Amino acid sequence: MRYKVILFAALIGGCTSPQKEEAASMALDYPETRKDTTVIDDYFGTEVADPYRWLEDDTSEETANWVKAQNKVTFDYLGTIPYRDAIKERLTALWNYEKFSAPFKRGDYTYFYKNDGLQNQYVIYREKNEGGEVEVFLDPNQFSKDGTTSLAGLSFTEDGTLAAYQISEGGSDWRKVIVIDAVSQEILEDTLIDVKFSGLSWRGNEGFYYSSYDKPKEGSELSGLTQFHKLFFHELGQKQSNDELIFGGEENPKRYIGGSVTEDDNYLVISAANSTSGNQLYIKDLRKKGSPIQQIVESFEKNHDVIHSVGDVIYIKTDLNAPNGKVVKMTLAKSAPDQWVDFIPETENVLRIGTAGGKFFANYLKDATSMIVQFDAEGKQEREIELPGLGSASGFGGRNDDVELYYSFTSYVYPPTIFKYTIESGASELYKESGVDFDPEAFESKQVFYTSKDGTKVPMIITYKKGIKLDGTNPTLLYGYGGFNISLSPSFSTSNIVLMENGGVFAVANLRGGGEYGEEWHSAGTKMQKQNVFDDFIAAAEYLIAEKYTTSTKLGIAGGSNGGLLVGATMCQRPELMSVALPAVGVMDMLRYHEFTAGAGWAYDYGTADDSREMFEYLRNYSPVHSLKAGTHYPATMVTTADHDDRVVPAHSFKFAATLQEKHTGENPVLIRVDVKAGHGAGKPTSMIIDEQADKWSFFFWNTGEKDLYNEHKEG
Repeated sequence: MRYKVILFAALIGGCTSPQKEEAASMALDYPETRKDTTVIDDYFGTEVADPYRWLEDDTSEETANWVKAQNKVTFDYLGTIPYRDAIKERLTALWNYEKFSAPFKRGDYTYFYKNDGLQNQYVIYREKNEGGEVEVFLDPNQFSKDGTTSLAGLSFTEDGTLAAYQISEGGSDWRKVIVIDAVSQEILEDTLIDVKFSGLSWRGNEGFYYSSYDKPKEGSELSGLTQFHKLFFHELGQKQSNDELIFGGEENPKRYIGGSVTEDDNYLVISAANSTSGNQLYIKDLRKKGSPIQQIVESFEKNHDVIHSVGDVIYIKTDLNAPNGKVVKMTLAKSAPDQWVDFIPETENVLRIGTAGGKFFANYLKDATSMIVQFDAEGKQEREIELPGLGSASGFGGRNDDVELYYSFTSYVYPPTIFKYTIESGASELYKESGVDFDPEAFESKQVFYTSKDGTKVPMIITYKKGIKLDGTNPTLLYGYGGFNISLSPSFSTSNIVLMENGGVFAVANLRGGGEYGEEWHSAGTKMQKQNVFDDFIAAAEYLIAEKYTTSTKLGIAGGSNGGLLVGATMCQRPELMSVALPAVGVMDMLRYHEFTAGAGWAYDYGTADDSREMFEYLRNYSPVHSLKAGTHYPATMVTTADHDDRVVPAHSFKFAATLQEKHTGENPVLIRVDVKAGHGAGKPTSMIIDEQADKWSFFFWNTGEKDLYNEHKEG
């Protein structure tokens, strides 16, 4: 089947060429997408057709040709937008400044990450002692010519003499591990392969723990089911095939397993989970040869993380009987949860915690913004750390012998800034300022609380240039996530400058399903309550319109991964509410998501279509692929995904785009943009990010009626 839509272009002033005026008026001729009417699934007696199932085969030539044809339509369309090049030039200029990470010490060296401006990947530098000569330690830009191979993790031994780092090729979650002498930078042994969802944690200088799955036996390694995780110990100098299985496998099958050694080298801590929320906890005493792995928590219902240990005392951050989180302490002799002793009690604010210099740093989430409180070794509060304003602070963690630490602070109008903090005195001083071309004083960011469909109050932060008129004419992008206990706290985006300097509004809603108000807030957006998330997002859009920030003709919605699902479901339920939809790497087929890679682990949030008839019907009702209706006028939509996304496989986006092109009626474009040699997002090179953002803003502005951007009369 072939579908056409005619694009009507207004006369463009300033920078428009006659050729672009003509191109912008051309018919959009979508590629033919074969329908296979024989593919039908049965769910509890209900038949569900899946005519685009063939797009799940990411190794087939037919799928590859479909992607190529769709990309041609998409990039041809984007190329007709008169100011697309100007937006890319502006983004390139904005990105071109030095960027630094906070420094950290390992052995005799101080390390830090730095990007000169437009480098595809950050480079790791080091200096011997503070103020010494700076040298390159590791340059990921040398991993591949096109910048698509990235550094995905770096771990040092406690004495800093050895290091192991992970690399990701094309954005895949499958990693390789390279072991080096950190002093000489010499590679010490063969590269480890097929490592996935893993940290690297050294046990002394003997070797390190890592986790992985068996590679899928059938089909593509990028989409095949990865069911059971395994924790291994790799002894330095030995072949990977000889690595010892520590936990997991057939005798103890778990979907997610992680192992880490405490800073004092006393304990191996093992976390085992079957979903993205809740975990069992195990600890092995490494001081005693042959000691068993001791189970501390049997249930998967709550979350437990070991954060520190001193001698026999182990400190755990938990939400057991504390939905907002607390810190307890225990010993292996008295390890049952009913024997734990409260150390930092639960408060009304959600707790995140770090340790450094013998202190505990509670990073409380207060209405989605950071509040930092320092506690001493006895759990007594010492001070609340003054931050530059309302925003997000990170980095309050380090080694036990540190006398200072470095933290970063940011907000929607405060570019990331690094501060040096003296632990004993509590004094903060500026360490590194952002060099981005942005004047915070020219913009404002405010938090509002709006009412969702069921009466729940939901926070939203709205950011824009000072002086804009609230007359409904402002192009506005509403962003959300709403899932997996993840909190959206304020963060600066260089890309968003393009929106705001052109009179646009950026709004972020803190929806249920996230972690902004603890486990109760998270649970209120899961399984049979998932509709709350969409209702919260819809109510946010209605608030922005009612308060005259924007109108439906000027509103776009955006989100990625679970947020892509959010955008897909919202545009299906309320297609008239917005003019632009930007679902990125989204979970779009809610009946089959658990059949790919590690998708089954998302069942805590979603439930699965196999659970019950009621769960199947609930999922089908909001599943974006299944809730599109023929003959409906949907907003201008640009679906984005990547060919190496093995977290949310691109088939979700392929099937959604094919179905949307089939069922949509009207003049709005329906496009899919597929990045090649990229994954779910991590490690994407700067050049690819800038291209993607230029396309996003061009599509957004053009389809919200903004025809006059970056013309001569607007310069300066």
